[in-house]
Amino acid sequence: MISLKDIVPAAQNNINTQFILLDKGKISLDGQHKTCLALVADETAGVHFQLWGDECDAFEPGDIVRLVNGIFSYNRNNLVLRAGKRGKMEKVGEFTLVFVETPNMSEIRWVPDPNNPKIYVQEAVISPYSRIFPPMQ
Repeated sequence: MISLKDIVPAAQNNINTQFILLDKGKISLDGQHKTCLALVADETAGVHFQLWGDECDAFEPGDIVRLVNGIFSYNRNNLVLRAGKRGKMEKVGEFTLVFVETPNMSEIRWVPDPNNPKIYVQEAVISPYSRIFPPMQ
């Protein structure tokens, strides 16, 4: 299992991790498919997670989810974690997982490394926490 903080954006489609779903946005239609953005976190970082189709209804805040063969990719210029076509998500528990919301890996601007364009490096932190799911004051 990889920690969310250790996931670096690239064309990886073999991410195995576990996290808690903290918040979930409205379900919308993307063409004929339902989509929903969620905020997930583990003990190292938070990230935006893109739910597709039946995943939108299957998972709720408080669910602890194991992701196998997930992918970290861009969706509308925002970096998101998702299951993708080959990935699988499974609810493995509820409510009892230590987590932090910062840094939010989706709120970091990543750029190709000038020495190796297949590797991405952090260029800037856009926000320390999710701008879509801001922390409660």
